[in-house]
Amino acid sequence: MDISRPSCSLLILLALYILQLAGCMNAKINFREKEKQILDQILGPGRYDARIRPSGINGTGPAIVNINLFVRSITTISDIKMEYSVQLTFREQWLDERLKFNNLGGRLKYLTLTEANRVWMPDLFFSNEKEGHFHNIIMPNVYIRIFPNGNVLYSIRISLTLSCPMNLKLYPLDKQTCSLRMASYGWTTDDLVFLWKEGDPVQVVKNLHLPRFTLEKFLTDYCNSKTNTGEYSCLKVDLLFKREFSYYLIQIYIPCCMLVIVSWVSFWLDQGAVPARVSLGVTTLLTMATQSSGINASLPPVSYTKAIDVWTGVCLTFVFGALLEFALVNYASRSDMHRENMKKSRREMEAAASLDAASDLLDTDSNTTFAMPLVRGGVVDTKMRQCEIHMSPPRKNCCRLWMSKFPTRSKRIDVISRITFPLVFALFNLAYWSTYLFRDEDEEK
Repeated sequence: MDISRPSCSLLILLALYILQLAGCMNAKINFREKEKQILDQILGPGRYDARIRPSGINGTGPAIVNINLFVRSITTISDIKMEYSVQLTFREQWLDERLKFNNLGGRLKYLTLTEANRVWMPDLFFSNEKEGHFHNIIMPNVYIRIFPNGNVLYSIRISLTLSCPMNLKLYPLDKQTCSLRMASYGWTTDDLVFLWKEGDPVQVVKNLHLPRFTLEKFLTDYCNSKTNTGEYSCLKVDLLFKREFSYYLIQIYIPCCMLVIVSWVSFWLDQGAVPARVSLGVTTLLTMATQSSGINASLPPVSYTKAIDVWTGVCLTFVFGALLEFALVNYASRSDMHRENMKKSRREMEAAASLDAASDLLDTDSNTTFAMPLVRGGVVDTKMRQCEIHMSPPRKNCCRLWMSKFPTRSKRIDVISRITFPLVFALFNLAYWSTYLFRDEDEEK
């Protein structure tokens, strides 16, 4: 019993010593130090030259670079400058066999760098870029991951302002396609080829809200370009934007309709209310002209006619026509007054002539000359009555019978305008909306 007790204690002490030795060995393995050693080993002086591009598949052919994007936000789409601003996370991935390293039995998944100039980088540029900048708050938003098999992943967050040529013939019922083009600047397709990453190369943030547009869909494609220096690899993303019509309906179309309808109020005012009708016509005309100039101020000057130009032009024509209608009514009113004065003076002259004739007849012999006209007059009167009995009264159609209720021409012009202007404007609306809405659907198909 005394011999067994020391042996047990020795075994316990030996086990504790082994555990302590293993802990010390694990504590001595510093993976950050291992990462530094690996980086110094693969990127040290004389070991890696960032100026030389990596070889392609099986050591031959061009270097293959896979690209994918994550669209974080689309801030503005300018119709005047024909450009849009986008913030995205841009990623490139390629194979560089010179950067292979030991992963320590799977303990090192990848190495991370923040200096892009340490390794070879594709010379990609955005061909339709106007402005762009990197994000450096709080630290530069960029990283490079080197995997054990030599794969390199480059990721960076950038903000770009890109050109977007627009066709505004259907504005504001239009759809615009804005592209994001990426190409190689110096390496031809013999040395460098860009490919979209398989699966989901372009991702868009959820709940993307734009003030006047809706992103309907996006398409990826290739756009290789040939120049006199060679063929260069190119990728593009087409973003299809649909303009939100509700804003323009409230801000442009409804106010223009209201101005046109207000100009028709002058048709119901008395023709003698000259100040009221003139001020109403001039005010609506100036307001409509100001509305048209404000709309064109927010658009670039183009050589073709836009849908909004047709609408504002016709509305301006209706308002101007209402003002001209009052000028015509005023002229007709003065003409009616002149005609009434002429008729009145003619009646006075005829009455004076009849009185003179009667006085002359009284002065002549009443026995011989006065009796004959009575007899003749009675015969003529009897014949006229017989003719009236045999002649049927002329038929009047509904329009003439209704217009006969308005004796003056000025009043008739107002009444006709009350019906004609709304009817023609309604027909214009029918033709306008059917034309542009159906044309939009045809272009979409």
